[in-house]
Amino acid sequence: MSLTRNLYLIMFSNASNFVHGSDLSTLIIGGFGVFFLVSFTVIMILFVVKYNRKRNPKATQIKDNIVLETTWITLPVILVLFMFYIGWSGFLPMRQDPKDAMHVKAIGRMWKWTFEYPGNKVSDTLVLPLNKAVRVDLVSKDVIHGFFVPAFRIKEDCVPGKNNYSWFIPGEIGDFDLLCSAYCGVNHSYMSAIIRIVPQERFNKWLAVLPVKKADTNLGHKVIEKNGCIACHSVDGSKMVGPTFKGLYGSSVEVSTDGTVHRITADNAYIKSSIVDPNKDIVTGYPKGLMKSYNHIITDQDIQLVSEYLKTLK
Repeated sequence: MSLTRNLYLIMFSNASNFVHGSDLSTLIIGGFGVFFLVSFTVIMILFVVKYNRKRNPKATQIKDNIVLETTWITLPVILVLFMFYIGWSGFLPMRQDPKDAMHVKAIGRMWKWTFEYPGNKVSDTLVLPLNKAVRVDLVSKDVIHGFFVPAFRIKEDCVPGKNNYSWFIPGEIGDFDLLCSAYCGVNHSYMSAIIRIVPQERFNKWLAVLPVKKADTNLGHKVIEKNGCIACHSVDGSKMVGPTFKGLYGSSVEVSTDGTVHRITADNAYIKSSIVDPNKDIVTGYPKGLMKSYNHIITDQDIQLVSEYLKTLK
């Protein structure tokens, strides 16, 4: 987005129902911080000037002052409690989603966002209707990701094996950036998507023609998905952390074994060796030590299922 639009979203946005509460708490807490930074700096400078050694060659004993000490303890406690209240009053509504909210699932994986709508419909763009409460159920397929929409003032973690969610009411039509706020690997900076807010009628038409996701019932695919293999190995030929699975089986692969570069055929034995001892034969162009051993994690039977599945990825 342009710099002008970014400034607008920061200063005047009504992009979601959480913008004003979040901005208010930030201004109040930040204002207190700036006030005390300036105040203490000025006081410190005055004390340095007034009580320097030239003006006070002989040190003076300063006794305690009950009023000053009581004030010094009481005021910070009140301010801290007030700031806690401001932050809590803004945070609490974020964890109280309406019962009539529309549900969408956001799936994070290295390094892509995917969105599932009711009816098993899938999109790479999160399209939502204007002024409609939406609950986004957050799922991670591999590592910790962060569902972060700066314009909406929301950020929630996507943690593997944990159910989490975020909700909001979009208040403006337009496209907004969705980022990953947790460092999730070498291509973390590329893990972004678009949240597109449209009128209800346009959303209904878009959802009606959105294709239904075809379930992959292949047992070998289920094994690699369950163990997080597709986080580093693509099945469509695209380059990721590790070599793609597409066209791998039966091909001639250049590897380095104990420093010796040679070619090896990607057969059943190679597939098994790559799973149980991934640092034995390192494919040229990829660093050593990225993949852990799945010995005693993936069974021999499942390894055979994986080999059979890879045969289909021609």
